[in-house]
Amino acid sequence: MSRMQTLGTTDYTQVMGILNVTPDSFSDGGRYTTLEEAVARAGAIDEVGADIIDVGGESTRPGADPVSVQEELERVLPVIEQITADPDIDALVSIDTYEPDVAEAALAAGADIVNDQNGLDNPEMQSLVATHGCKAVLMDAVNLPVDAGYNPKSDDIVVDVYERLQDRVERARVAGVSDDQLIIDPGIGFATGAEDDLELLARTGEFVDLGFPVLVGASRKSFTTEFVDLQPNERVAPSLAAHLVAAENGANIVRVHDVAETVAALRTAEALWSRQRTQ
Repeated sequence: MSRMQTLGTTDYTQVMGILNVTPDSFSDGGRYTTLEEAVARAGAIDEVGADIIDVGGESTRPGADPVSVQEELERVLPVIEQITADPDIDALVSIDTYEPDVAEAALAAGADIVNDQNGLDNPEMQSLVATHGCKAVLMDAVNLPVDAGYNPKSDDIVVDVYERLQDRVERARVAGVSDDQLIIDPGIGFATGAEDDLELLARTGEFVDLGFPVLVGASRKSFTTEFVDLQPNERVAPSLAAHLVAAENGANIVRVHDVAETVAALRTAEALWSRQRTQ
């Protein structure tokens, strides 16, 4: 059975490795801006166990400058074309975008998945996903582009996000997207402050009740500094802790910068959890 057929349904947590081909992403901006650097990075994270390589051409960090569709295409398409043509790379390829034109071109270039930070809110994106039949990550994000000062009041953030995701799923269904195409993402770091992010993470299991594979992306995000003051590229340990909690609570996929470390931590934890269940 292929990786696409088992996406989000394996008995282990799958790892989506982040490949930002941007000059200004909050953690790794500027590291993979040439085609050679990006393709080498893709090969490296595939080799250490990534199930998916998530290619992004626009930063969503607070205060990031928006880029044109043309510029985003120029950043991501050559990378996707080379990755998908490389017989040594087994990982699926995801395009991290909310622009339908970018998603369409990326799929034509060989991408397997659309990772839409805007939750398939755009009717053009809904139509594209429905027509193509590809997998799509539907993320909750009411704060996109990200405003660091945005702090909505919520009696229960998990209930609010759950209901928004449920609404987005229904709208996608009406547009012709089938349930087996969808993966949901509660959008940690996009609509809340640190306390709400921690709550979403601790209660990941409640999103499983929606009936779709769940993706969690907590890698190097600012809420991980609530307990220890670290710069983004120093946040490996708290990111691992966050993703282990997500996996234990039912996350099917985690989206990470530190692929080798995450794969090692997950496979070790899963072996221990399995032993605990049989005792």
